[in-house]
Amino acid sequence: MTPPGLVVAAAASGSGKTLVTLGLSRALHRRGLAVACFKSGPDYIDPAFLAAATGRPAYNLDSWAMPAALAGAVVATAADADLVVAEGSMGLFDGVAVPGAWGTGATADLSARTGWPVMLVVDPAGQAQTAAAAARGLAGFRADVRIAGAILNRVASPRHEALVRAGFAEAGIPVFGALPRSAGIAVPERHLGLVQAGETADLERLITAAADLVAAHVDLDAVVAATTADRDVNGCFKTDFPTSPKLAGALPRAVATTGFPTGGRLPRAPAGRIALASDVAFSFVYPHLLAGWRADGATILPFSPLADEAPDPGAELCWLPGGYPELHAGRLAAAERFRAGLVAFAETRPVHGECGGYMALGAGLVDAAGERHRMAGLLGLETSFARRRMTLGYRRATLLAPIPGHDAGARLRGHEFHYATILAEPDAPLARLVDATGADMPETGSRRGRVTGSFLHLIAAEG
Repeated sequence: MTPPGLVVAAAASGSGKTLVTLGLSRALHRRGLAVACFKSGPDYIDPAFLAAATGRPAYNLDSWAMPAALAGAVVATAADADLVVAEGSMGLFDGVAVPGAWGTGATADLSARTGWPVMLVVDPAGQAQTAAAAARGLAGFRADVRIAGAILNRVASPRHEALVRAGFAEAGIPVFGALPRSAGIAVPERHLGLVQAGETADLERLITAAADLVAAHVDLDAVVAATTADRDVNGCFKTDFPTSPKLAGALPRAVATTGFPTGGRLPRAPAGRIALASDVAFSFVYPHLLAGWRADGATILPFSPLADEAPDPGAELCWLPGGYPELHAGRLAAAERFRAGLVAFAETRPVHGECGGYMALGAGLVDAAGERHRMAGLLGLETSFARRRMTLGYRRATLLAPIPGHDAGARLRGHEFHYATILAEPDAPLARLVDATGADMPETGSRRGRVTGSFLHLIAAEG
C-alpha cells in the first residue's frame, strides 16, 4: 500500500521548496514517523539532502522519462513508511510541451497520479493579499490536482504575515504556517544546482536548523491531517490511504491505490560486479538505478578517482557518473594510478561515462581559467568549461551501438544538464538524440572499442 503524503510545490523556482521540504521531513521524522522522500523531476543532487533529513533513501519520480510501471516500483519503496514528502521542481505546472511517459515532467503530474495533495510554498515578497490570488489561480488550474494549503516563506514581519493570511482566508486556502525572513537559513548553490550534500559544510546543522524553524512556525498536526482526502481525484481513483498505527486518529482508515500499475520493477543491473566512480567529482547517478542494480543482485564497488584509486580489477563493468570534473581537473590529471587502472580495465571490459564521467574519459578538459588538463584519453572528446554554454533538457536516445545493459537500437530516456562546450568529438557516434519535442540534438556521445559515453544522464529505458 502507498502511505499518505504530500507534494511540496511552488509557483516558481527559488521559493524555498528545498528548505521547507528538508525542515518538514526532519521535523516529522523527529516525531517518530518513518518519512519517505521523493524528488519530482530529473534532479540528481536533492535526493541526497532528503535522505540525510530522514535517514532513508530518497528517489526521483519523473512523469516524462519514467514508464508508469517503473514509477510504480519507485513509489513502492515507500510501502513501509508512515508518510511521504515529495519535493517538486520549478513551478507546480512547469513541464515540457510534448508529454512523455505519463506526463510533461511537471510536479502536478506526480500529485495527480498519486493523489498526494500539494502543499504550496509561497514567498510573498513584494506582496500581501495578492499572494493568495496567485495561489487561488494555482488551485483552480487542474481539476486533478488538489491544493491542501500553503506554508508562507520569508515573511517580512508580523504585520506582513497578518495581511497575507487575510488574503488566504478570503481565498479559502488554509495557511499551515509562516516562516520569518529573519531566519536566514539557506542551502548553498553552484552552477548545476545545490552544492552536493557530501560537500555541504555542517549539513546536519543546516537540516536541524530547518527542522527547528518548521517545528516552531508550522502546525505539523494540521499538515499530517491534510495528507489524505476522502474523495476521488478526477473520478479515477481514491486518494484516501491506509492509516499507519503512528497516525491513528489523524487520518481516516481506507484502502487506496495510486494511478500506477502494480508489478513494476526497478532497472536491471548491467553487470554482476560494477566498479562505480564515487566522490565529489563523480556522484550524479539517480538513486533508483543503483537501487535496481542492487535489487537485481549486483555488487557495487565504489572507487575514488580523486583519491587516485583505480577501478576494482574484479569488476565486470566500470561506470563513471556525472559530477564536477571541471572543478577538479588538475587533481584528475595528476591521478596516474586511476588513469592507468582505467586504461587497463578498458582493454578487456566495458567502461561507460555519463556527462562528467564522459568528459573524464576524453582526451582533455579546459577549466574555467582556460588551462587544458589531460584526461583518461579513452575517447577523443575535448571539452571546455572556459567557453561556458548551458545545455539543459530532456532527451530521448536511440542507441547506434550497445552500452552496458542496453543493446544497439534501444530507446532510452534521460536528461542533459551541463555548461561544458564540446571542442572535439571525433569518435564514432553512440546514439541519435532528440529533445522532448523530437528535434535532433548535436550531442551524439562517443564510442571507441569497449568505451562509451555521452552527456545523457540515463533515467529509464522505454517500454
